[in-house]
Amino acid sequence: MSTITQEGREGRSGGAVFWIALRISLLFIILCGIVYPLVSTGLAQLLFPHQANGSLLKDKAGKVVGSELIGQSFTDPSYFQGRVSSIDYKAEASGSNNYAPSNPDMLARTQASITQWQKDNPDVPINQLPIALVTNSGSGLDPHITPQSALVQVPRISKLTGVSVAELKSLVGKYTENRDLGVFGDKRVNVLKLNLALKEKLGK
Repeated sequence: MSTITQEGREGRSGGAVFWIALRISLLFIILCGIVYPLVSTGLAQLLFPHQANGSLLKDKAGKVVGSELIGQSFTDPSYFQGRVSSIDYKAEASGSNNYAPSNPDMLARTQASITQWQKDNPDVPINQLPIALVTNSGSGLDPHITPQSALVQVPRISKLTGVSVAELKSLVGKYTENRDLGVFGDKRVNVLKLNLALKEKLGK
């Protein structure tokens, strides 16, 4: 076999491999880059529209007020307060400073939170203040508090709103979520959901 003939066959073979690789690449680009996203997005919108669109919550006027997955700051003391967030609940900045308990900034921030708590809740002894209310979650975005963290705020909210303690405790109980599958995590209360229910009760 001549060298020229052999080189020609190798050239044709290399060209065939190139076109096969190109067709396979285009096929997977279409399947993985177009078809799969369209199908998964379509199924999500069909089967889980609330979750697929960010688990957004609306007030009784139909206005979007936040997501049930991301906490937010409530500055009005007549509403339930969530956990401290050193990132101001900014989803794009998820995380915490990971300060050690002895860190001066950590101690100053915690003390400021405790001082504010005592000012806003003079009827609740400091030894009843749940530590979760003055500490960050790992993400800084936690939308939940423990039932106890909600209940200790009831005296303040009752005094400011005129809603009875019994009614507020019932509201907290209504919006207390159980452990996942009955065993994972802790019981929790979504602060935004609870405050929307309180807002509706107040006729706002």
